[in-house]
Amino acid sequence: MKIARIRSIKVSILLMVLFAGVLQAREKVVVFHAGSLAVPFAAMEKAFEAACPQYDLVREAGGSRSCARKITEVKRPADVMASADYAVIDNLLIPDYAKFNAHFAVNRMVLAYTEKARYGDEINSTNWPDILLRPGVKSGHSNPNLDPCGYRAVLTVKLAGLFYGKPDLYDKLLGYGDSYVNGEENRKRTVVRPKETDLLALLEVGAMDYLFIYRSVASQHKLKFIELPPQVNLGDAAFKETYHKVSFKISGKQPGAYIEKRGAPMVYGITMLQQAERLPLNRAGALAFIKFVLSEKGQSIMRQNGQPPIVPPRISGESQEIRKMLEE
Repeated sequence: MKIARIRSIKVSILLMVLFAGVLQAREKVVVFHAGSLAVPFAAMEKAFEAACPQYDLVREAGGSRSCARKITEVKRPADVMASADYAVIDNLLIPDYAKFNAHFAVNRMVLAYTEKARYGDEINSTNWPDILLRPGVKSGHSNPNLDPCGYRAVLTVKLAGLFYGKPDLYDKLLGYGDSYVNGEENRKRTVVRPKETDLLALLEVGAMDYLFIYRSVASQHKLKFIELPPQVNLGDAAFKETYHKVSFKISGKQPGAYIEKRGAPMVYGITMLQQAERLPLNRAGALAFIKFVLSEKGQSIMRQNGQPPIVPPRISGESQEIRKMLEE
């Protein structure tokens, strides 16, 4: 009995050692991604690791521009960057830190709220601009310099002024002028945080009433929301020219420099990173994950989480080799 027990213990230890070795052998794939991709990418992580058990996907969510700056300014190592605005990759990463850009999903803006919101029982897609201007009502959006949802919120308000015939809406509600500087928000009416998901807790406890946010995020968090007209919500390619009528300046690559953002239909982008003169930490893993995101399975996960995929994805950039591999 004792010999059998000893053998059993030895076998258990051997299996534990072998299992630990397998875990240690998994290759990390580091992914920086937009906060609005947190829910679908969590599901993507499980599905990807099940399909490719040799990889350990390590995700870090944040504002898309903030993620890009972790790469370009802080020099944080990462393999993949997925942005809520493909232009962040084009403007801040290509050509020094990335060589291609795969456009893979779309979204649109809504105005989210809970049962705690002031005037929540009467707000609708027609009167929301007036309600947001009522005394005591607070709305929120993310920082335009760090997160695409932030400058899209600003552009949405500007478009609403045009659509509803209220030319002073932007000045009264936000009043940032032609660009945003931290601390200059109208604190009586507006709450600003680094990324849109930072504002969800404030909304849910009633510290603010309404939040400009992506429809997918509002749906994922079971929030009430107002569907904005397609002329306003930045989600309909048929109104591309209408969106282009409004603009807003955000911080550029260098201190004191600005990038002018014009209204445009929302398009998400994903790329493999090539930091400075070195290759990514895990080139094969990065390509494998990006291919998974662009696959039918990845597209299905995006669709299930309220973010319609672009089928087929649109790939731009210099690397013909990469484009061929992604399109296989």
